[in-house]
Amino acid sequence: MATRAFQPLLRLLRYAKPYRAQILGAILCSIFRTLFDLAPPYLIGVAVDIVVEREASLIARLGVPDVMTQLLILSLLTIAAWGLESLSQYGGEKLWRNLAQRMQHELRVDTYNHLQELELSYFEDQSTGTLLSILNDDINQLERFLNFGAEDLIGFFTRVLAVSISFVLLAPAIAWFAMLPIPLILWGSLAFQSRLAARYDAVRDQAGLISDRLSNNLSGIATIKSFTAEAYERDRVYQESEAYRRSNQNAIALSVTFQPLIRFLILLGFVLTLYLGGREALQGRLGVGTYGFMVFIVQDLLWPFTELSEIMDGYQRAMASVRRVMGLLDTPMAMVHGDRSLPHKSVRGAVQFEDISFAYPGRPPVLHHLSLDIPAGATIGIVGATGSGKSTLVKLLLRFYESQRGRIAIDGVDIREIHLTDLRQCLGWVSQDVFLFHGTIAENIRYGSFTATRDQIIHAAKLAEAHDFINQLPQGYDTLVGERGQKLSGGQRQRLAIARAILKDPPILILDEATSAVDNETEAAIQKSLQVITQNRTTIAIAHRLSTIRHSHCIYVMEAGQIVERGTHEELLAIGGIYAGLWQVQSGIEWPLELGNGGLG
Repeated sequence: MATRAFQPLLRLLRYAKPYRAQILGAILCSIFRTLFDLAPPYLIGVAVDIVVEREASLIARLGVPDVMTQLLILSLLTIAAWGLESLSQYGGEKLWRNLAQRMQHELRVDTYNHLQELELSYFEDQSTGTLLSILNDDINQLERFLNFGAEDLIGFFTRVLAVSISFVLLAPAIAWFAMLPIPLILWGSLAFQSRLAARYDAVRDQAGLISDRLSNNLSGIATIKSFTAEAYERDRVYQESEAYRRSNQNAIALSVTFQPLIRFLILLGFVLTLYLGGREALQGRLGVGTYGFMVFIVQDLLWPFTELSEIMDGYQRAMASVRRVMGLLDTPMAMVHGDRSLPHKSVRGAVQFEDISFAYPGRPPVLHHLSLDIPAGATIGIVGATGSGKSTLVKLLLRFYESQRGRIAIDGVDIREIHLTDLRQCLGWVSQDVFLFHGTIAENIRYGSFTATRDQIIHAAKLAEAHDFINQLPQGYDTLVGERGQKLSGGQRQRLAIARAILKDPPILILDEATSAVDNETEAAIQKSLQVITQNRTTIAIAHRLSTIRHSHCIYVMEAGQIVERGTHEELLAIGGIYAGLWQVQSGIEWPLELGNGGLG
């Protein structure tokens, strides 16, 4: 039970190895602050001893018989104790809070860095809200614990240990009665802590769920409004928030029970000290100053236990967060990174898919023994019905996923051997689902080519037929696009994505339905620019609109994860198969039936 309770703390300390000196300094400051804070009861006891015993007091026995000199020494010791307490408090708070900020920063960055290194399939199994909750709420919870809770925890144990030793040294016969409740309190604390751990784990999990609900709803606010689903979503948020409240309530119900119970045990220790110590003093076996000190200091021994529940409460909240953060950091990276360098300028752009088979986890196979050889500098088109595996080919080339069978190579080099950064730098990908970051148009075009000049940005925008509409915006290239580019139309977003890929200047360009959201006039303009863009580079164009790829060197038709037709536009029309049927539907041209029985496939 105790091992499980402290396991996250040990894990956190292992992570914090680079800060050992700072942690040690902060711990020492917390210890000294507590010890100096305990000085007043001791000094009061010495003061009573001086007034009552005079020339026979403790200080007199140390060689200072004059009472006034004794009081002067005591006053100087009091000033020193208060000054040192203030100094150690300043040092401790500064060290703990700076440590909290540094560890919060490092842990968030490390966790995020590990997260973005994980394969794409991991994100398909996780909710964005849960991941955001870990990166924000859980790491902030750890910061709050380091800011205040760690110092409170160290101060508690230091206070109890120091006072216990004083009791044993000054009045061993009474000390045991005063400390009688301590083992029971500690046992109860560990028992409560173990039960609280599970409840706070549930709180953190529920926090992730409500974060996920809010994130989804804010992202889909337009859909919510269009379907007048505000009341429905309000109820769903209410249910998630109510579940979060109930999980917190369960934890609170247990945590608040602890303090009232231990007050009775504390009362027992205090009364025993008061009664037995007074009897010893009356019988002359205990000095009056020592008795006064013990009655006063017993509160510093026992009353801190009333705060133990709050300390443990904060500790368990923090450790629940540590478990979630460390669990994310422990998530293994399934995809092995290659270590072979592939300089961008040296890539010719030949791509080979050799006997590729692939299935998404828990789903039927998407690709079956597919082979495809794309010469360097060629422009090829890939068409096929939805679900035929077109976009999956691109995801495998980008190593978003790993094929279960076969080999993909660039210029004859297996992409699994190439360093992922080098691999993806030589690929320019324009997806149908364009993602723009909240920022300016210029920042989004420059994304991934962060050193590009303004002139280069404008040149890329002109090639993507985006320059004219950008100039018509209020701030031109400095116009904010909004979250996910919501201030722009679908066609405008796609043209910015094309400009972004052009600016990257990759040896291999991938257009995955890159003109699906533009009108016919813009598509015609982009087609002209693509004739320039695709010169001297390998281009893979996936399209439903066949006009986009009709001038390709070769067009491949996919069906059920295999290539069933290949050839130029004219050759495929002559075959009269699937491609010819698709062209007939899109162009409205009637083809003779004897050309074949192709169709939508």
